Amino acid sequence: MEHLGEVGLKRENGDRMCGSEKFFEKETNTTSIEDAVKVLLMGLGEDINREGIQKTPHRVAKALREGTIGYAKSVKEIVEGALFPEGGVEKNKVGDAGGVGGLVLVRDLDFYSYCESCMLPFYFKCHVGYVPSAQRVLGLSKLSRVTNVFAKRFQEPQRLANQVCSALHEGIQPTGVAVVLQCKHIPFPDMESNSLHSNHKGVLGILVSSGSGVFQNKDANLWADFFGLLNFRGIDKDKIIDKGSLDHCWCPSLSSKVSPKNEEMNPAMVTAVASILKSLGEDPTRKELQGTPARYTKWLMNFQCNSIEKALNGSLGSCTNGALKTNGVVGFDEKIHSELNLPFLSQCEHHLLPFHGVVHIGYYISKGFHPIEKRLLQSIVHFYGIKLQVQERVTKQIAETVSALIGGNVIVVVEASHTCMISRGIEKFGSNTATIAALGRFSTDLAARAVFLNSIPKAIYL
Repeated sequence: MEHLGEVGLKRENGDRMCGSEKFFEKETNTTSIEDAVKVLLMGLGEDINREGIQKTPHRVAKALREGTIGYAKSVKEIVEGALFPEGGVEKNKVGDAGGVGGLVLVRDLDFYSYCESCMLPFYFKCHVGYVPSAQRVLGLSKLSRVTNVFAKRFQEPQRLANQVCSALHEGIQPTGVAVVLQCKHIPFPDMESNSLHSNHKGVLGILVSSGSGVFQNKDANLWADFFGLLNFRGIDKDKIIDKGSLDHCWCPSLSSKVSPKNEEMNPAMVTAVASILKSLGEDPTRKELQGTPARYTKWLMNFQCNSIEKALNGSLGSCTNGALKTNGVVGFDEKIHSELNLPFLSQCEHHLLPFHGVVHIGYYISKGFHPIEKRLLQSIVHFYGIKLQVQERVTKQIAETVSALIGGNVIVVVEASHTCMISRGIEKFGSNTATIAALGRFSTDLAARAVFLNSIPKAIYL
C-alpha cells in the first residue's frame, strides 16, 4: 500500500517523472478535460462558440486541476521541514502544564473539496489537534497545509477526516491526533416542479471525526478537552457521526429523484465525465466513483435550455392576457407589493459550478389588478435559475418578465453564494454577491428603492 504522504505523479512502473514530462502530461490532460467539457456543453444544447461560454472549457479545466492538486502533493515533504524541538515534551507522556505536552488545537480552518459522488464542491470547517511527543512540535500552519492536501481530491467526509488524522499521526508521531470536520453540501432540489419549496435549505450538513493514539477511544479524557475548546463554536459532540457509520446518502445525488427528462442519459456526456476523472488522476472504475459520471450528468441535465412558456405550462401567457386584471380602473396603487426570500439554484456558465441564494421582488401594480401569486413568482425565479447563467443576467431576466405582467414598476434583488468563489481563485469563504435590477418608477424614485431595500431581511439563508 502506498504511503499516505507519498501520493504524486508517477509512471505506471512507479518511477518519478521529470519536470518536462510532468508539464507535457499536464498540458495533455488539460486539453482532454477541455474537449470533454465541450461535449457536456453541446449535450446541454449550448453553442460552444457563444461569447459567454467560449472560454468555459478552459476555465473549467483550470478550476478542476486546481481543485484536485492534492493528488500531486506530498504530506511527508510538508511535515518533515516543519518539526521543531521543544523541551519538556516527552514521548508517550501526556502533560498538562501550560500546553507543554498537552493538547494543541487549531480551529476554524476553512476548506472545500470535491464530492466523489457528484463532483460538486462541498465546504467544510476543520478543527484539528494533537498531543506532541518525542520533544518536538509541528509548525501550526502545516496542520492546515496537510489538511489541504487531502481536501484537494475527490472525497467523502469520513475518509477525508481519517486521511488527515492518519497522515498527521504518521508524520508527527505524536501521542495522538484528533480531527473534527463540519461539512456542508449544496442540495439537489426536485427539478421536476417549477419551484423550490419555501422550506428549502441552502446546504446539507454533517459532522464527522477521527482520532488516533490517545484519541482512538471516544470516551478518552482528552476528547473532553478537545470539545471543551469547541463548545463555543456551536459544535454538539452528540451529533458527530461515529467512524464507519456514515450514511451513504450524505451526498444528495444518491437519494434525489430522477426527473423524467434525465431518465435516458446522454452516453457521450457520461463518457466525457469519466474521461475528466481519469485526466485528473482518478480511477473512474473505483467502487466509489463508478456511478459518479452518471450522477454528474444528471445534475447538468437539469440546466438544459427550455422556453419559459413550456416551463410554466402556459401560465405566463394567461397572465399577460389579463388574468391579473379585475376592472378598468386607471392609476397606480401606492403600496409596494413584495415577495422576499424566494429560493433559487443555478449553474455558473463560466465554471459549471452552482450558485444559490434568494430573490427579493418588489413592484407597484395598477389599480384594478391583483398582486402576482407567490407561486408564479417562484416559478419565474426557478425557470431562469435552471440554466447556465450569470447572476447579473438572471436578475435582469426576472425583472423584465415580472415587468411584463404588471406594467413596468419592478425591483429585483438577488443574493447568492457562488461555489466558484470558494473552490478556485481567491477561495473567499463566506462571501456572497448581491445584484439589483430596477425598472420603471424604481429606476428613478430613490425613496421607493430605499423602502424596498430596507424591507429585505438579514440573509440567514446564505
